[in-house]
Amino acid sequence: MLITRRLEFDAGHRIPDHASQCRHLHGHRYALEVTLAGDIVDARGQAVNGMVMDFGEVKRIAEAEIVSRWDHAFLVWREDVRVVEFLASLPDHKTVVLDAVPTAENLAALAFRVLDAAYRDAWGNALRLERVRLFETPNCWADATR
Repeated sequence: MLITRRLEFDAGHRIPDHASQCRHLHGHRYALEVTLAGDIVDARGQAVNGMVMDFGEVKRIAEAEIVSRWDHAFLVWREDVRVVEFLASLPDHKTVVLDAVPTAENLAALAFRVLDAAYRDAWGNALRLERVRLFETPNCWADATR
């Protein structure tokens, strides 16, 4: 069985080598979809009965591992030195320095790696992360899959 939870957050980034507008500092209203696969729990009389995982728990883990860290932050590539230095000069600025260019593809892959460990067998029902879909805009997204 597959289940999916969607979460949204706001963040800024830039793609330094982009041939068009995305080379400039800008932001997005991102949406993160987390799709998990697992067996439906058969535990009559318990709150988890009939679920792969409680959607509230799916949200809690994704919030803790990704969303709270990236929300209202500027996601910057470590090698974009001038921007890293500029952001460091802003007092108390929320900056996340990444080892890769913050494209939708790289962000989805990073989120998958982080969340894969966080969800693995969390409920003892063969639970595993199947897909992370990261929407950069309503019409553009990247899928990181198992």
